[in-house]
Amino acid sequence: MSDGASHLAVGVIGLGAMGAGIAQSLRRARFDTHVFDVRTEAAQAFARDGGTACATAAQLAAACDVVVSAVVSAAQTDEVLFGAGGAAAAMRKGSVFMMCSTVDPNWSSALEGRLAERGLLYLDAPMSGGAARAAAGELTMMTSGRPEAYARCQPVLDAMAAKVYKLGDRAGAGSKVKTVHQLLAGVHIAAAAEAMALGLREGVDPQALYEVICNSAGNSWMFGNRMAHVLAGDYTPLSSVDIFVKDLGLVLDLARASKFPLPLASTAHQMFMQASTAGHAREDDSAVIKIFPGIRLPEKKA
Repeated sequence: MSDGASHLAVGVIGLGAMGAGIAQSLRRARFDTHVFDVRTEAAQAFARDGGTACATAAQLAAACDVVVSAVVSAAQTDEVLFGAGGAAAAMRKGSVFMMCSTVDPNWSSALEGRLAERGLLYLDAPMSGGAARAAAGELTMMTSGRPEAYARCQPVLDAMAAKVYKLGDRAGAGSKVKTVHQLLAGVHIAAAAEAMALGLREGVDPQALYEVICNSAGNSWMFGNRMAHVLAGDYTPLSSVDIFVKDLGLVLDLARASKFPLPLASTAHQMFMQASTAGHAREDDSAVIKIFPGIRLPEKKA
């Protein structure tokens, strides 16, 4: 890390599974790291090991050269930017807002213009990799934005990610690629749950089934990762059922605009909707397996 990068002030808004890991990576890279979360205790816990906990998004923004937003949705992003105590009014001209959420690509494109009117730079920068890779600074970033935004925040991207894909010189392309990615992620989780549910229904030993598939051609990253949660009987949310209700909804909205058929994504979306309305909305997305009747799921060990 260069001396120039090490004294750059960077803020992270949203300390969920991904945001907390990002903040840890930035602190480890010796950035002057500020954090804000609506859960005050989360920000304070982070700051105990170094960094600054901020009381509002505006307080964070006023102190930072780059603001990284790791909240859940476009609505939450809008609130942290333009709501009461929001970041946009407090950011210095020429500073960068890096948006890492999965959102409608058209909304992201429009946000670039809204921030430009205030003299602010914007990077459309959805991410993938999960909580462990976020904490290790090994995310995959799907980015698009103006060259001057990249120039300003490249050291931050380097600290956060193992791979940074630059997909266009205007916002929107990064979010389009992430939307396509989420189609696959959601379908893979739904298919993994369906396969495991069938195995359970047929009386196959679930651990043996898991091992066979993980070492065979039918495996996917999502099967290996999410079905481990099912085997452990642990549905503590790292990514919740309702995240895929939202994300697959964005996938279908994008395709609907051009009348493009997505039969598998549509079915997977219905599966997550069913799980959500059955009471599993805030559980890990692997809880989509709970929609299948007549199966006995592994229980969490005490």
